[in-house]
Amino acid sequence: MKRIGNYINGRIHTPLKGGYIPVYNPAIGEQYAEAPDSTQEDLDLALAAAKKAFPIWAKTSQEERHKILTRLADLIDENFENLAKAECIDNGKPLWLTQRVDIPRASANIRFFANAITQYSSESHKMEKAINYTLREPIGVVAAISPWNLPLYLFTWKIAPALAVGNTVIAKPSEVTPMTAYLFSELCILAGLPPGVLNILHGNGASIGAALTDHPEIKAISFTGSTKVGREIAIKAAGSFKKASLEMGGKNANVIFADCDYDKMLKTTLRSSFENQGQICLCGSRILVEESIYDRFKKDFVDRVGKLVVGNPMNKNTKLGALVSEGHMEKVLSYVALAKEEGGTILTGGERVHPKGNENGWFVAPTVVEGLGPETRCNQEEIFGPVVTIMSFKTEEEAIDLANDSLYGLSCSVWTSNISRAHQLAAKIDTGIVWINTWLKRDLRTPFGGMKGSGMGREGGLEALRFFTDPKNVCIEYE
Repeated sequence: MKRIGNYINGRIHTPLKGGYIPVYNPAIGEQYAEAPDSTQEDLDLALAAAKKAFPIWAKTSQEERHKILTRLADLIDENFENLAKAECIDNGKPLWLTQRVDIPRASANIRFFANAITQYSSESHKMEKAINYTLREPIGVVAAISPWNLPLYLFTWKIAPALAVGNTVIAKPSEVTPMTAYLFSELCILAGLPPGVLNILHGNGASIGAALTDHPEIKAISFTGSTKVGREIAIKAAGSFKKASLEMGGKNANVIFADCDYDKMLKTTLRSSFENQGQICLCGSRILVEESIYDRFKKDFVDRVGKLVVGNPMNKNTKLGALVSEGHMEKVLSYVALAKEEGGTILTGGERVHPKGNENGWFVAPTVVEGLGPETRCNQEEIFGPVVTIMSFKTEEEAIDLANDSLYGLSCSVWTSNISRAHQLAAKIDTGIVWINTWLKRDLRTPFGGMKGSGMGREGGLEALRFFTDPKNVCIEYE
């Protein structure tokens, strides 16, 4: 049984009150590690370290911060296989996915912002006999709360810009998937990150997460997770005038027109529906297909979904691994039951799977549902699992209405060869990201985030650097 620790003031610490919470391997349904159940006392220790480190780190040159963060990215690359395997075991996702996406993106996040600060320029505005220039200064001690679906990937996405511009950070990874954040803390020590600059507290969101967001000396909060928790954080942040960046859920549409590149669309839609077991906020869970190709698409899509291999995440042939927890598996299966109650037809999947050798793991077959109206709960609520609905549309206007008929507004994929239609839909669809003839193609310089119930604020590129700094205008009059 592996026991992990908090990372406070440059050292690994046991929780001050001695409490631990179990950590499970989803593929076998058994506990394999335990993580600190951090308390206010641990937070106080981390906050004292972060406050002490802030003035020094804020004054550290951009070049030195660049060097330290680049060393940290290099260490992720050097420990690639160990981190990829740890992410696979901790989360239940296929090993090939952690090798192809999660761990490369973690080092890329840090490297990107390490380089970005060397190119970050100030603004100036000339007036008659005066000039204005804008300073952007680090805020202080900030909080980063990351989710379980892309553990190290999203953990580094938050802490990298905050550290790069000179803040100190107290970070809380998900208690469900804490392992790679712990391994990352060991790399921070090797990289020579000064003590107190980054502190990592493990524990339950309802306790240490809430204490972190409530604390008056935390100046900003970057959160990725559920809309429910994000709403609570927004209320707390507003009351204490904290900055908040909230990336929450999605109920994303794939809008497929008859004039699309059909083979490319089919291959990509399969991926956008079920990659990471559908546990990506950007997954396309509502598939809208032009009526003239609906029957063809349904037949081809269902046939391909039925052939996806569900099983041991370590197996290179596995396409879908385990869901992250038993509770989440039960939630996903409850939505399959609800889909039937709402009048839907299960075209394929819809049940728990017991792969040979992993019979007790938390696996669910990829599921396709037909016959649900846009108003149903299964088309309105985020399931966050391997469950998608399909429906047809006749006109562009109907497609736009269906795509926008959601409390969420994170992303949308549009498939068409008509460039005018593509631009028109991109302008009319109410999401923070619109992909045309692709999915999950990301440039780290671009703003990332959603509208409506999908969140507030933007991450990525200059947006992240702006969020983690405060602007100060300086006006100089001259004769």
